Amino acid sequence: MQEFWLYFEIGLRHVLNIKAYDHVLFLIGMTIPYTFNDWKKWLTLVSLFTLGHSIALILSVFGVVYIRENLVEFLIPITILIVALFNLFTAGKSSKSESITLIAIVTLLFGIIHGLGFSNYFKTILPGNTTDKLLPLGEFALGIECAQIIVVLVVLILSFVVQSVFRFSKRDWTLVMSSFIIGVVIPLIIQSPIWHR
Repeated sequence: MQEFWLYFEIGLRHVLNIKAYDHVLFLIGMTIPYTFNDWKKWLTLVSLFTLGHSIALILSVFGVVYIRENLVEFLIPITILIVALFNLFTAGKSSKSESITLIAIVTLLFGIIHGLGFSNYFKTILPGNTTDKLLPLGEFALGIECAQIIVVLVVLILSFVVQSVFRFSKRDWTLVMSSFIIGVVIPLIIQSPIWHR
């Protein structure tokens, strides 16, 4: 049980960490178009992102996939930028009839990219052979899922307060937050090690 909490806590800290703000930015971008009433949609997306993250770690642990670290560090802010730009262009448009199939597939793919960013570190903290690493990986994934739900709930509460108390429209809130996210990630993309060979 102690080992469960160890890897669960590593998963929690992986997301709820001031240095891991790229993960939080992605979650903010993913959440701002939704409200508490859309819980099925955002919970599905959070779980798909965790699944993608876990798939990447499994593929990495078993040596199936290896991607250069500086390429992954470049792709992670690109995924955040894409989400924020998508929100900018769809803000204020009705999402009642919108299928989340495409968004779900993209979220799973982005989860894989974000997972690859953590894979090298994850391999170093796991003991034993590759099959011994599956249970800790599952415990880590549960920690990530819980941390992501915490972040999403904080964003939803903040969205509710801004829209209810300060009378921001949902469209304006989405535009402001998406613009903020873009402002943060563009410098990350420009400063990426991929440009400096």
